[in-house]
Amino acid sequence: MVSETLTADRFEPVAAEGLRRADGQPADWIIAPGLVDYPTALQTMRARAAAIAEGSAGEAVWLVEHPPLYTAGTSAVASDLLLPDRFPVYEAGRGGQYTYHGPGQRVAYVMLDLRQRQRDIRALVQNLEGWVIDTLAAFNIEGELRDGRIGVWVKRADKGFGREDKIAAIGVRVSRWVTFHGISINVAPDLADYDGIVPCGISDQGVTSFEDLGQLASMAEVDIALRAAFETRFGPTASR
Repeated sequence: MVSETLTADRFEPVAAEGLRRADGQPADWIIAPGLVDYPTALQTMRARAAAIAEGSAGEAVWLVEHPPLYTAGTSAVASDLLLPDRFPVYEAGRGGQYTYHGPGQRVAYVMLDLRQRQRDIRALVQNLEGWVIDTLAAFNIEGELRDGRIGVWVKRADKGFGREDKIAAIGVRVSRWVTFHGISINVAPDLADYDGIVPCGISDQGVTSFEDLGQLASMAEVDIALRAAFETRFGPTASR
């Protein structure tokens, strides 16, 4: 299993060469309507990943929004759940600690067959990071990585010297060389909903979003940028 903890342990330039399939086979690009509850998302991801591993389904990128909830990774510390009764809390089955999902946050679940790409988990994580950073750049948001801190960050000089806020999370699991879980980007969620947890165990920095940074973008516009950035690094997609 691989998760955001890997990205915290290493600090290298984001790989730019991509992780494309040699055969050029497109991944399904699926946008879920409405809000998807977390148990349904987990069940759907696991079933698709198992089918990919067995050769009975193709790769997929599944874009969803969730109702407000918290997820706990395998490294979650109980004391980081500050308001346990605020929203439902789910075991995520990925590494990492507590995180928040809710309306206005784009979650992209990525189910890729690394046997057809590159059996290199470090390259996978680097390209997921690069995918996020490339997407943010399309909206003039400069996303950066930080040694010892997970996710993608933006500088907040307006909040004081050395202040930075997290705008995106990255957490992936790999089983039988097929990936699931993925990324989340804050477009316009209610940032107060993060108050119920210590996000990813980091208490000395904040969280932000497109809206908080003054970049007003619709979810559809963000999805277009996500798809273009994904195809640059991972290859073609096909709408489903």
